[in-house]
Amino acid sequence: MTTAVLPTRSGGSRPLAGTAVLLRFALRRDRVLIPVWVAVNALLVLSMPNTLGSLYGTAVERAGLLRQVETSAALRAMTGPVFGDSLGALTAWRTGVYAGALAAVTSLLIVVRHTRDEEESGRQELLASGAVGRRAPLTAALLTALAANAALALLVTAGLAGQGAAGAVAFGLGLAGVGMVFATAAAVVAQLTESARPARGLTAAVLGAAFVLRAAGDAAADDGSSPLTWLSPLGWLENLRAFAGERWWVLLVPLGAVLAQGAVAYALAGRRDVGMGFLPARPGPATGRLGGAGALAWRLHRGGVLGWSVGFLLAGAVYGGMAGAATDLLGDNDDARRVIERMGGQTGPADAFLSAMIGVLGLIAALYVVASVLRLSGEEGSGRAEPVLAGAVGRLRWAAGHLVIAFAGTVWIMLLAALGCAAGHGGRTGPILAACLVQVPAVWVVGGVAVLLYGLVPRAAPAAWAVAGTALLIGWVGPALDLPRAVLDLSPFGHLPKLPGGELEWGPVLALTGLAAVLTGAGLVGLRRRDLAS
Repeated sequence: MTTAVLPTRSGGSRPLAGTAVLLRFALRRDRVLIPVWVAVNALLVLSMPNTLGSLYGTAVERAGLLRQVETSAALRAMTGPVFGDSLGALTAWRTGVYAGALAAVTSLLIVVRHTRDEEESGRQELLASGAVGRRAPLTAALLTALAANAALALLVTAGLAGQGAAGAVAFGLGLAGVGMVFATAAAVVAQLTESARPARGLTAAVLGAAFVLRAAGDAAADDGSSPLTWLSPLGWLENLRAFAGERWWVLLVPLGAVLAQGAVAYALAGRRDVGMGFLPARPGPATGRLGGAGALAWRLHRGGVLGWSVGFLLAGAVYGGMAGAATDLLGDNDDARRVIERMGGQTGPADAFLSAMIGVLGLIAALYVVASVLRLSGEEGSGRAEPVLAGAVGRLRWAAGHLVIAFAGTVWIMLLAALGCAAGHGGRTGPILAACLVQVPAVWVVGGVAVLLYGLVPRAAPAAWAVAGTALLIGWVGPALDLPRAVLDLSPFGHLPKLPGGELEWGPVLALTGLAAVLTGAGLVGLRRRDLAS
């Protein structure tokens, strides 16, 4: 892309000129993405008090849960320590890590989308030629992320107010703080890199490191006091201790990080040209390994595939290690046992727990396949697809390179999850492998919907995130709330056999596979017939 220095008349005396216009434009572009992700995150949190109330309705049951968390390093690594036995404190414990991570992902995607993606598409260069300040795009991106996190905080605070006003405010502010920490981290990384892909990858790697640090720290200490926990923004959220004697001063930690990272981002934004970065891009060969469309697609996806692979391998190992203690973990709580059986089948605590946790990994894999499929949209919107298609590469061949990685990558990460789970559980490789692979057709259906939207209505392609989010929401809270079968069947995951322990039914598996093939084929037909974005 041709670089351009921002005009002195807008970048000097008025560095924020045009911020309001850019903010309105960003909010309009994300009018679907932000409400969907905020709503999914808020519903995950707000559904938990009723769920926990039905599972642990007495003080004795809640005290037993606290003892299990205190004595189980694996459980603390997964969800963090618990600091109180009220429904509010249990909600903060059960959802804090994952709601914080989801807020972080939403925030980093928003910031990169409205900074680096805009520069790659050429729109930012066009805007820079007018009366737009040097730091206005960055400011608008951060304000958009702030609006999303503020909406999440308000929804969570209002929904949990019945559990305690102070705790609800603390938890809502904590979630927003985590989101803004990663928003400003993405803002810094967006100044360093020359394209959106490494910006998203590096910030996601920071989030992954934060999760690992928190998990290691919480496994080592049952009160969140480990130095490793304090190195993670997710650890700051749990140490806020919402609904359990709030530590309001902890909010100063994410606030300081936001201010420091924001200052660095603004300083870097004033020292570079549009389209350029401080980290030079590594030139790649034009022949050899990148001589084909498939090889190019692999080059673009390999970093993401590696990150997902490591995450699924580790998650499988954690879940496998916990399965052996499933009987002790559930104890005599019949309600908790029934929820696990609704998720994983009535085949004994260990098998039901494994089935339920592998189902959760399948739901998360749906996010991977959507992200991989929508890479096609990113390549087309940025203009990089057009030079490739101008040669001897046809549209279907170009798309196939990305889709093979998206769909085959699903099989790969589920295989790694099976490997980790079998290692953590101490054997039973065959049943665990079958349980992981049976998730793949449902994931492919979500991927097929993403291909269909991209091929037929490219502007609606981001709605595929709503499909994945809905499946995640149904799979997460549906069994706990004992939703009607008709609601659970709205998700493709609701039709899968419960493995291990259950009977493998080939009918639903083949039907879902065929549906995924039909959706993908229809999307490719639409891609072949429509005009490319220019």
